[in-house]
Amino acid sequence: MRIIRGKYGRRRFDVPTNITARPTTDFARENIFNVLENITDIEGKRVLDLFAGTGAVSIEFLSREAASVTAVEKASTQYNFIKKVAAQLGDTNIDIIRGDALRFLTTVRHTYDIVFADPPYDMPGFADIPGKILASGAVAPGTIVIVEHNRTHDFSGIKGFLDHRTYGSVNFSIFRIPSGE
Repeated sequence: MRIIRGKYGRRRFDVPTNITARPTTDFARENIFNVLENITDIEGKRVLDLFAGTGAVSIEFLSREAASVTAVEKASTQYNFIKKVAAQLGDTNIDIIRGDALRFLTTVRHTYDIVFADPPYDMPGFADIPGKILASGAVAPGTIVIVEHNRTHDFSGIKGFLDHRTYGSVNFSIFRIPSGE
């Protein structure tokens, strides 16, 4: 796993061979962060990374000076790997939660500036995930939500849809919670 830019840029971490996550490719991650940085400043933002996997997205946010990152990951191998990387970096601005991302959304007690979700593409109910995030207590007016998905999903009809980007086989739908709602 490679961190692309920021204070941890060019750092590499060996991902365990028994990891079950499908990591976002470096190419896709670099491009979606470029898009995101043209929409908002990451520095000082509170970020939620749902289905955190290897934690590459979480660490990329920290590297780009996000104020805090909450990473939610269910699988113990991935959870332990994220903890290990955070400890190696000595970064205390990450809160790593071992648990179900969708259940977390039903209990979340504060809002985030940016929510990133990379659920397993074959997850039952995948098509409902953007709506669940957008209806949760994790978002407020102005929150940016990014959902990674495959090409078979089209979320452009969901209220708050802002943009769709494709990088190879990786697709991202970007939403912004409208102000005043």
